[in-house]
Parts: sequence; C-alpha cells; structure tokens
Amino acid sequence: MLDGYISAFEYIFSGPLSILLIVGGTIWGILFGAVPGLTGIVGVALLIPFTFALEPTQGLLLLGSVYVGSTYGGSISAILFNTPGSPEAACTALDGHPMAKQGQAGRALGIALSASAIGGIFGTLALMLLAPPLARVALSFGPAEYFALATLGITAIASIGSGSFLKGILSGLIGIGIATVGADPLTGIGRFTFGNDMFLTGVGFVPAIIGLFALSEVLERFSERGVVGEVIAKTSTKLPSIVELITLKWTLLRSSFIGLVIGILPGVGATTASFIGYSEAVRWSKTPEKFGKGAPEGIAAPESANNSAVGGAMIPLLALGIPGSATTAVMLGGLTIHGIVPGPLLMLQNKELVFSVFVGMMLANLLMIVFGLKAATIFAKVLDVPYALVGSAIAVFCITGVYALNNNMIDIAVMLSFGAFGFFLKKFDVPIAPLIIGMVLGPIAETNLRRALILSDFRLDPIISSPLSASLLILSVVSLMYGFYGQYRRFKRAQMQMKRL
Repeated sequence: MLDGYISAFEYIFSGPLSILLIVGGTIWGILFGAVPGLTGIVGVALLIPFTFALEPTQGLLLLGSVYVGSTYGGSISAILFNTPGSPEAACTALDGHPMAKQGQAGRALGIALSASAIGGIFGTLALMLLAPPLARVALSFGPAEYFALATLGITAIASIGSGSFLKGILSGLIGIGIATVGADPLTGIGRFTFGNDMFLTGVGFVPAIIGLFALSEVLERFSERGVVGEVIAKTSTKLPSIVELITLKWTLLRSSFIGLVIGILPGVGATTASFIGYSEAVRWSKTPEKFGKGAPEGIAAPESANNSAVGGAMIPLLALGIPGSATTAVMLGGLTIHGIVPGPLLMLQNKELVFSVFVGMMLANLLMIVFGLKAATIFAKVLDVPYALVGSAIAVFCITGVYALNNNMIDIAVMLSFGAFGFFLKKFDVPIAPLIIGMVLGPIAETNLRRALILSDFRLDPIISSPLSASLLILSVVSLMYGFYGQYRRFKRAQMQMKRL
C-alpha cells in the first residue's frame, strides 16, 4: 500500500497539470454546488467530454475534485439566502439561515466550511485505508437493514422543534404522503396521480426543496417588504475557534461516521446522510429546542455527514463497481468511456489510478478550505444589493435551474406550488424539517419494507431476527420514546413558567 501512495504522489506532483485539474475541479464544484439547480451531478456530467483529452487518471482527479467541492458549495447559498444550492445542503439551511439572520452569517459559513472539511477528510481517510473491507460491509445490507436504518432516521421527527409536537408529526406525515405520489416503485401502478400522467414520475425532490426553502423565503421577504442588508450584515467567513470545534467534537465525529456508513450503501447518497446526521444531532442534543433557530450543531451535523459520504460513496464505486450515489453513477460512466472497469481487480491492475484518486480527493478537501473562504466572501457581496433585485434574481435562478434538471415544465409547477406551501407553513409556524425528512426517508423505508416482506414470503420474523436490522429497530423505538419524553418535559416546563408569570 505504501508504494502505491508513493507512486501516486510522484504522479500528481510530477507536473503542473494534475495539480491544476484538482484546483480547477474544486473551484468548479464549489460554484456549481452554490447555484440552485445545478448541483454536483451536472458539474461532473458537463466535464466528462473534456476528459477525453486527458489521461484516465487525470480525468478521474478532475471529476473527484468537482464532487468534493460541489458537496460543500451548496451550503453557501443555503446559509446566506435560504436557497440550498444542492439537495444535500437542504438540512444546512434549517439552522444556517436563522443564524445568518441573527447577524452571525460569517460564523455559520465558518462552521459549515470547517465541518465540510473535517467530514470530507474523515471520509477520504476511510477511503484510503479501508476501501475493500468497507465495501464488503455494504454488501451485508439487505432490504430489512435499509428499512430499519430509514426508520431510525424518521423517528427523529419526535424530537425536532420546540413548538407544537402535533405540528411536527403532521409535517412529517405530510412529507411521507407527498413521497408516495407517482408510480409504485415495485409494481409501476400510479398512486395519487388523480388521473394525470404527469404525476407518474412523482414529486421531484429538488424542485420541492427549492420551492420550500428558496421561493418561500422570497415570498416571505416580499410580504414583509424587508431588505437583505437589514437582516444579514456584510459578512466574511469566520472559521470557528479550536474551543468551538471542541464543543462540536461529538457532533462532528458522529455525523462523519454516519456519513461514511450511509455513503458506502449503494444508491443512498449524501442527501440521506445529511438528514440522518441532522436527526441524530437533534436526538443526542441536550437542547433540541434550539434546532431550527440557529444551532451550531444543526450546521455541523449535516455538513460533516454529507461530505464524509463523498469518500464513502467512492468505496463501492472503486472496490465493487457499484455507484454509491447519483454523482458516482455519472463518474462510473466517465470511467467506462476510458475503458476502465471498476471492481475488485481495479486495485490490483491499476494501483496508480486508484491511489492517485485517494490522494487527489484529500488535496481537494484541503483546497476546499482555501477556496471556500473566498467563494463565501464573493457570494456575500450580493447582500449589498437591494432585496427587490436579489429576490427577483433568486426566483429566476430557481426557475432556470429547476427547468434545466429535466427540461420539464411540471418541475417548475412543483417548485411554485411548494413555494406557496412553504410560505403558509412558515406563517402557521409548522416546522419544515420533519416534512423534508419524511420525503427523503419515507420512500426508502416503504420500498425496502415491501422488498423484505416479499423475500420473506410476507413474514415479519426474518426482518426482526436479523441482528443488524433488529438492533436498528430497537434503537428506533427507544429514540422515539425518548423524543416523546423530551417533548413532554418541555411542555411541562413551559406550563410551570406560565404559572410563575
């Protein structure tokens, strides 16, 4: 292994081109991640044709750097404008934007950047050291385990929010219900389409979150006739102190580990990792009522999880030839174009390529800190512009980005509908986080439960008897009861305060 890394360093630093590709890919990724609707998938896909002129190793260095940068980039617009630049940044907006509105935008950006770098380095180190054994662990996850894992994430709904517990549960159920619209994932039969074939593809997640976060924010600001500069002052990224990072150490470690595990599971990806990381941060917090109001843990958890998932997703891609996320699926296409077949033999037959990718992604995570500081400062200059122009520009970017996803007008209709829906949810103080968690994790739980039941001839005992599945389900029940208990304590505490007054 040591000789593989020595040859990788020699290859990368033997000439300026490899370094320039890593630098350029990281910058490209940050920019694509920060613009709503573009995402890292688009950034990687657009560069694949350009890799024809490069060596296979150089092409993969470029694509891997874009993947790293884009995962962080989405947090910039999420924090400053409540407009997630990518799906995995949707959770970051829940606490990042409220912190920015409190005049701490620089601090929020710094926490996001630091957590992204820590999570990314954690995931890349795991990729460098443990790729083959971790890939085999991923293969041990079947439908029952996927169902139990998704259920564990959904139970966090009981802990999120300091307001009405019923509103949180209702929001989560609405999210799960929205996710059932469209063709049945197993039978292909339309569900809740109301006879309209356009709904057979379901409710697009990216148009929905852009509507819920970005467009609803624009509507709310215009309804209040506010100006961005009055809410968020001029800012620059302020990296957290060592003391603050130490206070976040367990959140960063837990979420990075969650992101790694979720990343190596084929087809799950960074978005799911960020929401499970966020839900576990709420569950383990001593002050869960602060989440959604600008809690530092609410930024650190999703950002460390989704960036750690980047390294995790590369593990099944390189070791098994199975893409761990949508972005790595696009990268798989780029590899096959160059005649490279990922799988167990890749690490034996093409060591230089594999180890160069490992080293390149580590360098991209370190460079992300440098360019992330500059990128956030550039985006923050938009705050000097009157909100009448900023809000209009955000709406145009949202419409353009959503339409560019599939060239489908129905996606624009979905975004506009969810924008209005999110506006009314905010007016009635209904939390959005449970709704998004329901939309992300609901389909995973439903599909894998049904698959597990089909495989077990509709018996529940194989699901419960699986050690990993049973452990996750027991944790789900315990955490759900703990969430109920926490909500009950907060309710009693509020009652006692009212009596004192």
